[in-house]
Amino acid sequence: MGQTARVSAIVWTAAVSLAAWLWLLLCQGFFWRTDVRLPPRHDPGEWPDVCVVVPARDEAPVLPLSLPSLLAQDYPGRAEVFLVDDGSTDGTGELARELAARHGGLPLTVTSPGEPPAGWTGKLWAVRHGISLARARGPEYLLLTDADIAHEPDSLRLLVASARTGGFDVVSQMARLRVASLWERLVVPAFVYFFAQLYPFRRIGRKGSRTAAAAGGCVLLRADAAEKARIPDAIRHAVIDDVSLARAVKGSGGHVWLGLADRVDSVRPYPRLHDLWRMVSRSAYAQLRHNPLLLLGTVAGLALVYLVPPAAVLAGAVTGSPTAALLGAAAWLVMTATYLPMLRYYRQPPWLAPLLPFTAFLYLLMTVDSAVQHYRGRGAAWKGRTYARPDTVADEG
Repeated sequence: MGQTARVSAIVWTAAVSLAAWLWLLLCQGFFWRTDVRLPPRHDPGEWPDVCVVVPARDEAPVLPLSLPSLLAQDYPGRAEVFLVDDGSTDGTGELARELAARHGGLPLTVTSPGEPPAGWTGKLWAVRHGISLARARGPEYLLLTDADIAHEPDSLRLLVASARTGGFDVVSQMARLRVASLWERLVVPAFVYFFAQLYPFRRIGRKGSRTAAAAGGCVLLRADAAEKARIPDAIRHAVIDDVSLARAVKGSGGHVWLGLADRVDSVRPYPRLHDLWRMVSRSAYAQLRHNPLLLLGTVAGLALVYLVPPAAVLAGAVTGSPTAALLGAAAWLVMTATYLPMLRYYRQPPWLAPLLPFTAFLYLLMTVDSAVQHYRGRGAAWKGRTYARPDTVADEG
């Protein structure tokens, strides 16, 4: 009797997992498709002024690979770059000046905002400083881009043309992250896949949709929309600043677009699992609004959706239940099929797709670790700076 009950429980759990995958496949904004690229566009009659703001903290290793590409933008209008050196100790600011002198291109201003006051994350304090300087030039658009992002020469031109043609207040591209090491191959495509599952790109660009997100490495923002949404002051304490920015703009009536990039790449390496672990765990619990119930729900959801299918196949084989094994295999097959487009986008072999349950288990552990670090009082650490826990930051309204 007990054996029969256990088999029945495995069958039902596998059936629920398969139902969840069928719902994700058909009803979650076709998140698994990778064809959401820059929308249709045409060149404007007159190219608007753009100011580029680059917050940078200890970026000397990657700056020679990224900054020259930004300075070399083939933009028909007036554009200027502001690199904000956020307390670097590795000569980031000096290196930026040397690269500008060596390569030429767009005008570059290197500045430093000083230490952020209470209630501000360092990156957003640097962005605020850069935007303040940029506003003195009166640009129509601001391009917020990270110091590890390399742009093809026509990147800025295409972004502006897309924003003008589509009437978007935010046009953001998810930069193609580096995939070279074994751990990058296992973790990086899944990172973007999970992000798209949470924030389906098709829904973000749809007027009237409540889904809002951006990718902080490449955000073209209309200057008047930034003022209306009080960017960055309204999101000054955000660890996940890109999603918070998109929500603020959309909440103030703005039109937001996000898609995958073809010509914008991150040059930052994550060669070890430890490096990727830090990247994910620093913000995973913040994504859950530091809510223990959301954490429990996320862990249970990851287990049901990603871990149950292979477990059901194994349990079905052990217990002699072909129904459990078939249901688990069907769920695993749907999971694998939805992951293949992202692997193709990252030019990775298809045999990595069935390994997604293993990668999801790693993400589950990273999320739990993020919560553990939060409750140990460490906050979110990044580049030698630890941000205060949200409940210790005073709200200045």
